[in-house]
Amino acid sequence: MTIYVGNLSFQATEDNVKEIFGEYGTISRVSLPIDRETGRMRGFAFIEMADEASEDKAIGELDGAEWLGRQLRVSKARPREERGGSSYTRGDSFSRSND
Repeated sequence: MTIYVGNLSFQATEDNVKEIFGEYGTISRVSLPIDRETGRMRGFAFIEMADEASEDKAIGELDGAEWLGRQLRVSKARPREERGGSSYTRGDSFSRSND
């Protein structure tokens, strides 16, 4: 499974994200999408952790937490079904999974 992190500070780096989420378990991958036109971070990230228990713990602890001056939105990402590009969605169409 993959974690979606929204409302992420534009100053956050991959190393910052790994440091914070690494406190909850082993991180397999971090994706910080960049806007093609501006070259700036888009303000969200996708994080894959080694096991679902670590993801659940990170979500429980970090959802709503303030980090780098912003209140994080942390949830399980929902796989995209129709569009190409990234394998996961975020934003208004994002919903939490109750697995």
